[in-house]
Amino acid sequence: MNILIAPDSFKESLSSSDAAKAIMKGFQKAIPDASFRLLPLADGGEGTAEAIVNAKNGKMISSTAQDPLGKPITARLGLLDNNTAVLDVAEASGLSLVPPSLRDPKRTTSKGTGQLIKKALDLGAQRIIIGLGGSATNDGGIGLLSALGVRFLDANGKTVSTAEDMAQIRHVDEEDIDPRLDNVHIEVACDVNNPLTGPRGASFVYGPQKGGTAKVLEELDKNLELLADLVSCAHGADVSHSPGAGAAGGIGWALMAFLHASMRPGIELVADAVGLAGAVEWADLVVTGEGKIDKQTLHGKAVKGIADLANTRGKPVLAFGGMVTEDARHLFDSGIALMTSVPGPCLLNTALAEAPSYLEAAAERASRLLLLGRSLPA
Repeated sequence: MNILIAPDSFKESLSSSDAAKAIMKGFQKAIPDASFRLLPLADGGEGTAEAIVNAKNGKMISSTAQDPLGKPITARLGLLDNNTAVLDVAEASGLSLVPPSLRDPKRTTSKGTGQLIKKALDLGAQRIIIGLGGSATNDGGIGLLSALGVRFLDANGKTVSTAEDMAQIRHVDEEDIDPRLDNVHIEVACDVNNPLTGPRGASFVYGPQKGGTAKVLEELDKNLELLADLVSCAHGADVSHSPGAGAAGGIGWALMAFLHASMRPGIELVADAVGLAGAVEWADLVVTGEGKIDKQTLHGKAVKGIADLANTRGKPVLAFGGMVTEDARHLFDSGIALMTSVPGPCLLNTALAEAPSYLEAAAERASRLLLLGRSLPA
């Protein structure tokens, strides 16, 4: 039996690579003679760069950048042989870098991601793939753009650098933007289709998890709208309503508006980059998973993307979730068999800490059920 193991990451507990290894260990206990192929995936969120680098035999490179609070950190980006760089917004601007007590979308900055883009340019990249998920910011990408030479100025010519003061911006100076960007194609891997502003925009949908109160989110949404109006007047085009503009606190909008980036569904871009179609063709069984499987999984998430690809080739799909909600039953219609990796009720901290052993045990249970099913009459 050929088994393809292609999970996404299990947020805050397992990288996609570690999840794949845990699943394989469980399957090997019951089906030791199976052939396994591990293909860790991502859908534009954290782990996107690593998934592509591992599949393409590239290398991860360390660089100094600022975290969302402005502190220096060591962050990574990937480099492939074809002058392609890959990086995750979560690497330098991620929510996981900010302790819950310090999360404040008025003050967090995306500057670190801009510094990683600049590092990619220094390395000679002619194509840059950016995974947008997992940000701690809501600054419309002004921090990112400032690292690349764009200046956002108030009426007195003073630089504005935070979402809190965005309403004060009166002029955008692009004179010193890095000229190397003219010769680079930027592709954005995104797993959401939210616009920049409004009820479905960056602030109201994703701001709460970044520490924003209702009052703050209303203020931030208005600030982003003012910035988008100012930029659209200067550029003669408005991309604030484009799908994905609201991703990563508005970084999606900034990349499209200023750097002419192309936006693609994350799982689609990653699938092409890692050769997922060929791996599915090889497999008799496709195994995937992510930290939480719910109705949102139907909309651009890795699990749904893998299932769609497998269904076109008649391959069965099994998906593990650290949590599987009741509304995830709709995934049965997509040809996905679901199994939770957590053995029973437990505290969240316990589930996160025990994620490797829980997932391995769940994979063993699933594989033994598969063997039982194969012994039943058709």
